[in-house]
Amino acid sequence: MNLREGEQILKIYHHHPTPFVIQLLALMLGIFPFFLILFWMQGLLSTFWYVMSHIIVFLVFVLVITYFSLVFWLDKLIVTNQRVVFINWRTLTFKDESEAFLNDIQDIQSYERGIFSYFWVFDYGRIIIETASSHTTILFSDAPDPEGIRQIIYHLRQQ
Repeated sequence: MNLREGEQILKIYHHHPTPFVIQLLALMLGIFPFFLILFWMQGLLSTFWYVMSHIIVFLVFVLVITYFSLVFWLDKLIVTNQRVVFINWRTLTFKDESEAFLNDIQDIQSYERGIFSYFWVFDYGRIIIETASSHTTILFSDAPDPEGIRQIIYHLRQQ
């Protein structure tokens, strides 16, 4: 993303950490059967191969977690004084960039998780920014404080 003349970055938003922690716990539950199978195969393997198989499974697990972490944390919503830019990393080698000029924004919708959104741990949701063009719709899921983001963008549009 290149800044235009006179453009300043006002705020950068990354995903809220709670959904990532939930995904991390799911990955940990997913790795458990592999270690259980290795435990059952303990009598069939020599000590060397038993330890090596544990190390290999653990390293694969670490690589998967590192990959998901990078893809999760590289996504960002950038609010400038002229536009809103969403950088969505689909994989480590492929990303989408969407931008919406503040003057072109027609509608901003925010969705949160009910009464639990009053607590910081659960204060995340989706924000959808629609422009006058039918081609540009920015969808930022797992956004921290979507209502706050919406208010900031509305405030910038009125200036």
